[in-house]
Amino acid sequence: MTKYALEIQQLNKTYRNGVKALKDINLNVEDGDLFAFLGPNGAGKSTVIGIITTLVNITSGTVKVYGKDIRQFPEATKKMIGVVPQEYNLNQFIPIQETMINIGGYFGLTKKQAMNKTQELFEDLGIWHKRECTPRELSGGMKRRLLIARALIHSPKLLILDEPTAGVDTELRLTMWDFFKKINNDGVTIILTTHYLEEAERLCKNLSIVHKGEIVQNSPMKDIIASKRKHTYIIRTDSTINDINAFGDSIISIDNNSYELTVDNKVSISEIINSFNNNKINVIEILSKRNKLEELFMELTQE
Repeated sequence: MTKYALEIQQLNKTYRNGVKALKDINLNVEDGDLFAFLGPNGAGKSTVIGIITTLVNITSGTVKVYGKDIRQFPEATKKMIGVVPQEYNLNQFIPIQETMINIGGYFGLTKKQAMNKTQELFEDLGIWHKRECTPRELSGGMKRRLLIARALIHSPKLLILDEPTAGVDTELRLTMWDFFKKINNDGVTIILTTHYLEEAERLCKNLSIVHKGEIVQNSPMKDIIASKRKHTYIIRTDSTINDINAFGDSIISIDNNSYELTVDNKVSISEIINSFNNNKINVIEILSKRNKLEELFMELTQE
């Protein structure tokens, strides 16, 4: 029998002003999954996260964390969850090691246990040398890593990452991806929300897309990648194509030396380049316009 880290059944949320934020949400996240929960701004993602973490009240439906109903066992479920919020919510004047020890105390850790866990996390995340600094002395990327460490101080079974790499540079983003994969391999179930769809495609095994308070896609990532039969490339050439009709109706001109080409997924980049060469056109650069998840996301959420 499959063990679920999170079970959501017929979840509805209507606010006092009458806005129905969630409409019959059904969602299961398996234990050990690295799960993408995606949607445009205002789709309902934050409301779902608020409900899971008991910060937002349920109108109707049930939410269980590792089999425990969050309304019947709020304290037990909160101990199993770690949350990395999208916004910084750190005390700017307390050294970050002290912040970690204080948070550990809230979850019943002794000072020694909290210190040991803090060192482990800070070393893994590359901020141990900053342990005596206050948050206001840290860069944005280091603050982001501190939020991740803080969420993991009590060794939660379920980690919710709400836009964890927003505003960080590419090098740090890749480092954080490696860390997320490491802790997931160590047994931590992760739910990721992100607007970097490449991040979701690279990291996650399964996903749901929510739009206007409803789930519009719920499937394994590999099925999405397999289902997209077309792929679009941006191609830059060293000269203008005089007879664009020679390439069929799947190509459009962007400017004199740039083109957008849509082909079957089975067509390789080398085949595309060869087709240009056969028409005496040299390809200088070829780029993927969108990844497959982004194409699906746009299909499902654009009006």
